[in-house]
Amino acid sequence: MSFTFPHGFTGQQEIDEAYDPFRRAHDAAASNRHFAERSAQALHTLAHRLKIPYGPTLAETLDIFPAAQSGAPVFFFIHGGYWRARAARDFHCVALGPQAMGFTTVVVDYALCPTVTLDEIVRQVRAAAAWTVRHIAEFNGDPGRIVVGGSSAGGHLGAMLLTTPWRADYGLPDDPFKGALLLSGLYDIAPLRYSYLQPLIQLDEGSVRRNSPLHLVRPSATPLLLAWGGAEQPAFAQQSQGLHAAWQRAGNRGELLVLPQADHFQALEPLEQPDSPLCRALRGFAGA
Repeated sequence: MSFTFPHGFTGQQEIDEAYDPFRRAHDAAASNRHFAERSAQALHTLAHRLKIPYGPTLAETLDIFPAAQSGAPVFFFIHGGYWRARAARDFHCVALGPQAMGFTTVVVDYALCPTVTLDEIVRQVRAAAAWTVRHIAEFNGDPGRIVVGGSSAGGHLGAMLLTTPWRADYGLPDDPFKGALLLSGLYDIAPLRYSYLQPLIQLDEGSVRRNSPLHLVRPSATPLLLAWGGAEQPAFAQQSQGLHAAWQRAGNRGELLVLPQADHFQALEPLEQPDSPLCRALRGFAGA
C-alpha cells in the first residue's frame, strides 16, 4: 500500500520547496538587518517594559510598549520562526506603527521546539493572551480592545487563540479579541510533519490534529484578516485561503489581503508604518 503525502505533495522535496521561506526570499539577510535595526529603534524611542512574566517558566515573558494614554487599544503580537527559532526582541519593530496610532503593543515570548512540544507552545501563548486580558490595563491598555497579530508560526499561534474555549477553560468571554491580523500563517500543519522542520518540531498525528486551526474553527465574533506576500510560495496563499473559507463557513467575518511583491519576511514590514494597510486594519478592528 503506497503512502500519500498531505495536500497532494509527492515527497519531502516538494514540501520543502513549498514551505521554506528562504527559497523565495528577495534578501533574507537584508530583512534580518532591517528587523534588528528597526527593533533597536523601537527600544531607543518608545517607552517599554521587558520580560514581564505571564507564566511560571523563564521562557514565559512579555515585552510591552505602553501607550502614552490610558484606555488605549492593544496589539498582541506573536513572533514567527517555525516554532523553533527567534524571540520577541527580534520583532520589537512591530510596535512602531501601532505606537504612532496610540496603541499599547505586547510582544510575546515562548519556549521553542524541541525543548518543548508544539502543544506546550500553544498552551503558553494562550496563557499569555489570558494574562494580557487580565492585566493590560496596568500598561494603559483597554482589555476590551485587544487585536491579535502574528506572522508565520505566529500566525498559526494567533489562529489557535481563535479556537480556544475561553469561557470554559479560562473564565473569560468566549471571544475576548476585537480582531485578528494573521500574516503568512500555517493553518493545516500536516505537510510540515514530512518537511525539513520535522527533526526539530517533532510532529505526530495527534499533535497535527490538535494544532491545525483550519480544522478547529468555531463560530466566533472576532473578525479576521489573513494576509500574505505576493512573492511567497503559493502554499502560503493556499493556507490563508483555506482558513478563510473555513472561517466563513462557520458564519464568521473574514477578509484576505495580498501584499504585492513582498516576500515572507517583508510582509511584516508594513506594521512599522501607521499609514499602511495592515495598520489601517488594526485601527479598524480596535475602533481607534
